[in-house]
Amino acid sequence: MPEGDTVHNLAARLRPVLVGRGLTGCDIRVPRFATVDLTGRTVDAVTARGKHLLFAIGGAVIHSHLMMEGDWHVYRPGERWRRRAHTARAVLAVAGAQVVGFSLGILEVLTPAEADGALAHLGPDPLGPDWDPAVAASNLAAEPGRPVGLALLDQRNLAGVGNVYRNELCFLRGTHPATPVGECGDTRAWADGAARLLRADLGRSRRVTSGIDRNGMRAFVYDRARRPCLRCGTVIRAGILGGTGDPERSIWWCPRCQP
Repeated sequence: MPEGDTVHNLAARLRPVLVGRGLTGCDIRVPRFATVDLTGRTVDAVTARGKHLLFAIGGAVIHSHLMMEGDWHVYRPGERWRRRAHTARAVLAVAGAQVVGFSLGILEVLTPAEADGALAHLGPDPLGPDWDPAVAASNLAAEPGRPVGLALLDQRNLAGVGNVYRNELCFLRGTHPATPVGECGDTRAWADGAARLLRADLGRSRRVTSGIDRNGMRAFVYDRARRPCLRCGTVIRAGILGGTGDPERSIWWCPRCQP
């Protein structure tokens, strides 16, 4: 599942391929931007902010969000695409390589000012230069009656935490995801914990939050329903958490470690 670490790792892989090079081809396969052609312009930067990926290209910004299924691939000349062509939303070509965005939840071409506006709602990013744990902690504390599992997913509080990290952080903090923020202790500790989890997976090919890099054991609770807790052996439970304005998402917890 794409979360902040996924997008930052992706940006790191794409920079050596694109940055400083001129586009030899540009195909935006979204009706609103289908006439946009940035061919000939130089890619100035590839950056991540939370779950958003941005390409700065000669005065324009391509803004994308992977949502649940999106990804960007790099292909060499003649290499066959690993996803179906009809799912491609953008094709950026440079000498010797082709970068293709598939199944992107958001893809738009903006001015730099428009791009800033599109991301203005985001809280501080634990993996970015804007990270400020005090601000993140204050954002989380602003709604003390809100379940902590919903507050952590709210990108306005801090950017980059998705369903994997919110479930894993709740386990590590010994807290059920439905517990109100006001009953969860120091929100600064929650912000610091989120930053540690995300940073631990930077540069990794597989996400590991438990410290055990083996199938079925890489996470403490996420997607481990009916399996034993790695800490106490109690069977992990699963459920749904949502609320007014918040989509329902799956949660997992250990009933002993997270009473």
